[in-house]
Amino acid sequence: MKWIAAALLAVALVLLPFFAGDFYVNLASQMLIAAIFALSLNLLVGYGGMTSLGHASYLGVAAYMSALLTSRYGWGHGASAVFSILGTTAMAGFFGVIALRATGLGFLMITLALSQVLWGLAYRMSGVTNGDNGIGGLTRPMPFGISLDSAAAFYWFALIVASFSFLMMTVFAASSFGSSLKGVRDQPRRMAALGFNPWMIRWITFVYAGFWGGVSGLLYVYYNKYIHPTSLSTTSSAEALLGVIAGGSGTAAGPAVGAALVLLLKNYVSAYLDRWNMLLGAVFVFIVLVMPTGIVPGLTKLLQRRPR
Repeated sequence: MKWIAAALLAVALVLLPFFAGDFYVNLASQMLIAAIFALSLNLLVGYGGMTSLGHASYLGVAAYMSALLTSRYGWGHGASAVFSILGTTAMAGFFGVIALRATGLGFLMITLALSQVLWGLAYRMSGVTNGDNGIGGLTRPMPFGISLDSAAAFYWFALIVASFSFLMMTVFAASSFGSSLKGVRDQPRRMAALGFNPWMIRWITFVYAGFWGGVSGLLYVYYNKYIHPTSLSTTSSAEALLGVIAGGSGTAAGPAVGAALVLLLKNYVSAYLDRWNMLLGAVFVFIVLVMPTGIVPGLTKLLQRRPR
């Protein structure tokens, strides 16, 4: 039954541009980008037990690096993408060394502080980042000579990247390393007594999550053709964290569902409600009260209890 549902969902995602208008196709592209971002954060929050409020750093830095290299220094999209991902991953490694000196609330506050430093630099270094005006006039890549300027073409490109990202992060979580990560999350002292290195396991996960956060940043800047310091803000990190918790942390599909819900309320419902944040808060309270483990685990339990 699960395989049939997954196959039907895959077919629906592939054929979406043939049945939906450009507005909904663009909205679906944004959901795919948000899903990659939320899934990368889920590696820390759900599987590693490391709640972070600075994950937007990797999205924003990768986007800014790509924008600067292509618009100011004339780099090609391929070279700039590789350099941006490598630079973001290296930054994640450095930030991990700093943040993993603490756990729990201390870890959260360090990631928040590091993110705020980058956010402040993006605003203040106007000679580099153009400050509050952002960097505009960007272009999208042309993989294999295929233009991504149309809504459908970019959607299929984002779908391919999102599918590969989902596969790689799912394999990571289901691997023996993922099992050791869950063990460190639940019983760090026992894992250390068994000969594992909890700090190294967390650091590798931190770097891996930063890598996929950078991938979502590239798609983000390709889609918008513009980058602004708000991409580095605490709000961006908080929305991703909210999506992870609402969808179901520590699950494969939960963060993607939660991110899609947050983005839908933000971009669609906000057109009809001025106080859409209040609705988002009400939805989140409802999820916590009715499905405390998240939407996907909650619906799974309901389906399992359903009489045959």
